[in-house]
Amino acid sequence: MTDKSSAFALIEEPLLDLAALRADTPGCESVIHFNNAGCGLLARPVLRVMLDHLTLEATIGGYEAAEHRAAQVRDFYASIAELIKCAPDNIAFAASATHAYTKALSAIPFERGDVILTTRNDFISNQIAFLALRKRFGVDVVHAPDHADGGGVDVEAMVDLMRAHHPRLVAVTHVPTNSGLVQPVAEIGRHCRELGLLYLVDACQTVGQYEIDVAEIGCDLLTATCRKFLRGPRGSGFLYVSDRVLREGYEPLFIDMHGSRWVATDRYRPVESAARFEEWEFPYATVLGSAAAVRYALDVGLAPVARRTPALAARLRDTLAELPGVRVLDGGPNPAALVTFTVTGWERDEFKAALGARRINSALSVREFAQFDFGDKDVDWCLRLSPHYYNTVDEVDEVAGAVAELLGGRR
Repeated sequence: MTDKSSAFALIEEPLLDLAALRADTPGCESVIHFNNAGCGLLARPVLRVMLDHLTLEATIGGYEAAEHRAAQVRDFYASIAELIKCAPDNIAFAASATHAYTKALSAIPFERGDVILTTRNDFISNQIAFLALRKRFGVDVVHAPDHADGGGVDVEAMVDLMRAHHPRLVAVTHVPTNSGLVQPVAEIGRHCRELGLLYLVDACQTVGQYEIDVAEIGCDLLTATCRKFLRGPRGSGFLYVSDRVLREGYEPLFIDMHGSRWVATDRYRPVESAARFEEWEFPYATVLGSAAAVRYALDVGLAPVARRTPALAARLRDTLAELPGVRVLDGGPNPAALVTFTVTGWERDEFKAALGARRINSALSVREFAQFDFGDKDVDWCLRLSPHYYNTVDEVDEVAGAVAELLGGRR
């Protein structure tokens, strides 16, 4: 178990002005928001940018407002590029991480017998997409085994599968939605580069929680949302597309007038940047809000956030693990800020509602979300709590106390 005093020292991050950050977050006044893995609380500057643009659209027109804010729209690409350490031309806006992911998959010319090599902990929508590709195109989906200790994918076994199958695509979710497990994406990426394999990383739960460097990861494609730990608006995400992928001519299956040029009656030409993965129509207030959220995260600083956020979760996880009737489910040596656990004596919706009545926001995960993982753990559901850097130690202890009180009332 983590020593509480050392965990507390990490939580009290001197580079963060917690009072100012909470004052910037209206939701802190009404709820204890431990559902950042679902959707983070908007900061006031993000909300203000979005409302201002909607007002401008209502005043001068939608097309005209977009033209007026063209520089701020371009900053979406510049800010994301700064966040994950690439060039703006490598970034495409998407309506969600899943939208970005399916766009990326659609660019790969799968044929019958091609192999997709993935893990047993990849996100549910990704797993369903792989099965849909198997159903339509006859691709084979191979799942690398986990370590026997439950610490995530067995990289050595995965590399053996790479060599045996030479997969058309290697796909890994950095942090699964159903637990705090952190997969070794950079280690996997090194092997993909050595073997010349196309590599897709789902970083939905890590962008905004950890520092991300796509070159260090070694991925060809990376997807993420803006609504979770980046604290951006819903309906926003992005796709990173490497220079290699652009150079080799990958393009989405249904490319449109924004991503290509109709150069002759029987011919089109994709644009040179990752914009080929976008559509012509944009929710501009959402794009601007996302850019503002990324700038806010960069101003706060990802290094102190990456220390404080998992440390808050570690304190919560350790405290919950000591409670009778609680089973903590997270694996791996250094879990992220997703704390998953089951409780005895409660139905899932009833328990979540009981926490909600105490103004504690949480999320449920069910077996359908993680067939392999929950099957291995022999659970049908768990509660997920996910604090972020603007949450306090007092909130962590209050949430743990609420769980203890609810369980004590059922004994």
